[in-house]
Amino acid sequence: MEAFIVLIVIVIDQISKLFIVKYLKPIGTIPIIRNFFHLTYVENKGAAFGMLQNKTFFFIIITIIVGTILVYSIVKIPGSTLYKITLSIILGGAIGNLIDRVRLGYVIDFIDFKFFPAVFNLADSMIVVGAFILCYLLIFKENRK
Repeated sequence: MEAFIVLIVIVIDQISKLFIVKYLKPIGTIPIIRNFFHLTYVENKGAAFGMLQNKTFFFIIITIIVGTILVYSIVKIPGSTLYKITLSIILGGAIGNLIDRVRLGYVIDFIDFKFFPAVFNLADSMIVVGAFILCYLLIFKENRK
């Protein structure tokens, strides 16, 4: 089940980015809710909030290391179904962005809430949502067996 979740996250992320490149890149931005939520094409060569620009090789190595740890945790460490699903969502998001970095040298971002200082993508969303759920599970010491 975990492999299926990883695959679904990757496919949804990559398909969304294909549509964004095809339809949004030529025009740049589309206001969905003016001054609140836009779809904005961005080629992000750094990390969140544009930090560490042009460190693509660094991000590839870090993602491979973190991805390996996530795979090991999913496969070898006992945990609840929710714990494994959460790690799978994070892994799928990480691989989605890794594909962009390896293939393009940057990550395609497009979700642009005007009150938030960064443009992001669905893979980023999966990583953040997974991280919040993981923190909740760890803080409240959910029985991971």
